[in-house]
Amino acid sequence: MNRLLRDTRPRRVAVVSLHTSPLDQPGTGDAGGLNVYVLETSRRLAAAGVDVEIFTRAKTSSLAHTVEIEPGVRVSHLRAGPFEELPKEDLPAQMCAFSAGLLRAEAGRPAGWFDLIHSHYWLSGQVGWLASERWDVPLVHSMHTIAKVKNLELANGDRLEPQVRVIGEEQVVENASRLIANTGDEARQLIDLYSASPHAIDVVHPGVDLDVFSPGDQAAARAALGLRLDAQVLLFVGRIQPLKAPDVLLRAAARMVESDPSRRRDLVVAVCGGPSGSGLDHPSALADLASSLGIADIVRFEPPNDRARLAQWYRAADATVVPSYSESFGLVAIESQACGTPVVAASVGGLRTAVADGRSGLLVPGHDPDDWARALERMTTRERDHLAAGARGHAEGFSWDATAQALIDSYAHAIGEHAALPVAAGNR
Repeated sequence: MNRLLRDTRPRRVAVVSLHTSPLDQPGTGDAGGLNVYVLETSRRLAAAGVDVEIFTRAKTSSLAHTVEIEPGVRVSHLRAGPFEELPKEDLPAQMCAFSAGLLRAEAGRPAGWFDLIHSHYWLSGQVGWLASERWDVPLVHSMHTIAKVKNLELANGDRLEPQVRVIGEEQVVENASRLIANTGDEARQLIDLYSASPHAIDVVHPGVDLDVFSPGDQAAARAALGLRLDAQVLLFVGRIQPLKAPDVLLRAAARMVESDPSRRRDLVVAVCGGPSGSGLDHPSALADLASSLGIADIVRFEPPNDRARLAQWYRAADATVVPSYSESFGLVAIESQACGTPVVAASVGGLRTAVADGRSGLLVPGHDPDDWARALERMTTRERDHLAAGARGHAEGFSWDATAQALIDSYAHAIGEHAALPVAAGNR
């Protein structure tokens, strides 16, 4: 590490996650990979000696204003709007209230308390931009999902991301000191679609908890979950919404049964998650689709699971299916592979990094159910064993410790670059 990085190592970081809290259960509402990312990186940053305070919107009065997750990691709930879940579309109206709460929280600390702000998602980036100028500290931003990319790869029946988000993202990209991209593909999207400076982007892969998500006995996992030992289990994990495309899995499964009716005896399609986003417009849509396809008897719906039970599901499955139209990375894919279970995923975005095609899983171009049926049928052959053998090794290339260290390096660059700038008028 060079002198710049040694001399500018952060001590205290304000993490802004306005619309979703690391305390929320991933898999429903707006809770998903972003929650996991914020929690796991904050824990590893604290272990490396960086104090982290996560600011999120208070959605209930039952939680304390500040919750200590573990030493060095605190979640502070800021009052902005009613004590209830609000759709992301309604949250721009609460950014002023949230910003005021964030500025008040910092005002009660000694001057210069935070060395840096790391914001997650564009709503947080807008707030972080304001606070960074007020506190005279750098802003590091993670997009997680990108409006222009989602609109280019829109799922059937999904809604376009609004122009207010597009403009908000453009402003955050222009004003952030550094941008964290999950993959090289995301970095190119930021450059091509948002005119981001290549020199302001750090590519930092997300990680996986290799202790929690680890290989185990498939038969034991199936027994614990009430699955037949000889079943062929296809698993979907995530929020139920058009973007995640669980309907592609159901349509492909229907094709498999249609081409070979004997598969009905053995095939189980497990869907672990809850409605989210535009999926809330018709919460029973996926169950209705299973009925209309004539496969309701082989589809099992499960609510979002905690990490230990989720690992059991991965171990129990023959394959985890990730048919998303857009993914900045794909934590589900890495978690599954860490458990030794291969992945069949859409060849989009970060999934091309998260899955090693032909070694730890299969990447499927497009979303044609016939193509997906053919790919899933390969999971019932010996090829599945070959892919399973490579799954864990691929996942071991991603760790949250490595992610946190790369973030610390990015933070240090941001602090060093910011210190070299002239003092802005009005900043403290």
